Order: sequence, then structure tokens, then C-alpha cells
Amino acid sequence: MPVTYQPAMFRGDSTDFGLGDVTPQLFFSPKRPTSLMGGQFIWGVGPNLLLKTTTDPRLGTGKWGAGPTAVALVIVNPFVVGAVIGNTWSFAGDSDRADVNIFSAQPFINYNMPKGWYLTSSPVITANWEADSDERWTVPVGGGFGRVFKIGEQPVNAQVQAFSNVITPDNGGANWQLRAQMTFLFPQ
Repeated sequence: MPVTYQPAMFRGDSTDFGLGDVTPQLFFSPKRPTSLMGGQFIWGVGPNLLLKTTTDPRLGTGKWGAGPTAVALVIVNPFVVGAVIGNTWSFAGDSDRADVNIFSAQPFINYNMPKGWYLTSSPVITANWEADSDERWTVPVGGGFGRVFKIGEQPVNAQVQAFSNVITPDNGGANWQLRAQMTFLFPQ
């Protein structure tokens, strides 16, 4: 569930803080990994959803949507390398808001270290197919670090990453991103 702070974009603009749209991705995958390159290969396919859950209209799309998503990764200790890709189309929502047709690709690489620490880079590359061709892409470059640990008996993955957007829309694209993320893990 994204909690977003949007600073003022221009003089006289307001700042916004609140919940953004929730975008769950569900994957169906084989029970066991496949051996590949001396490691384990894992893949999955399924739906991704766009749930209209924003607390401020400027922090979300105002739309409901869905589309396909896929993930593939290879674990060759101490590395995990892979990507998640998908596309989302809107099918309902506020009629006065723009339609959604968004592609996303999230390549990732983790270098795992002792005691649950890791170095990571997982930029989210997006293309807004509804925008003009010269305003379509956002391409971030950067990375950060994280750690898997327990709060009581609950496993948690926490990370911080910073990115410079080397390609961004001229009209409203940010120059940089800071992502702080906490994920509750439910392994079986």
C-alpha cells in the first residue's frame, strides 16, 4: 500500500500526502524451481490490478484497472537477478480522469550479505502509452540497501533506494525518486 508525499511541483502549488492506488500483482508459478546456470530459476504469470484507493485525487489515477504480469528470476548465491513486467489498462472509474494504459518493467539485482543485509537495485521503468511519444517514458537509475529481519515472529523486508530519472516526461516528470519500503513476509 503506497504512502506518498508529493512536493509542490511549481510556485503556488500545494504538497500532497496520503495513500496512493494499490496495485497488487498475483503470480501462478510451479511449486519447485528449475535448475539453471548452477542456480535456481523461478517464474510466474498472472494478473495485476489497479485499485482506486487514493486519499487525494492528485496521488492516483481515479480509475480501476487490470492487466497481465510476469516475473522471472535466477538465484545464484549470493545474487538474485530477474525482472517483473506487466501492463495495466483502466476499465472503470472517474469519467473526467485520463484512461490508464501503463507498461512497467522492474529489473532487479540483489547481492546478499551476512545477517540478512543486501545491496539492491530495482528501478521501475514505466511507459504511459496514453501520452505523446516524447512524454511517454520514465527510466530511473540507482539503487540502495536493505535487510530481512524479524519483528517478534514476523519476518520483514525493509529497504531504501534512491534513483535519478535519466529519462522523464518534460511535463510533470520528477528528476529523482526516493523509495523506502517495508514488506511483511509470509513464507510457507
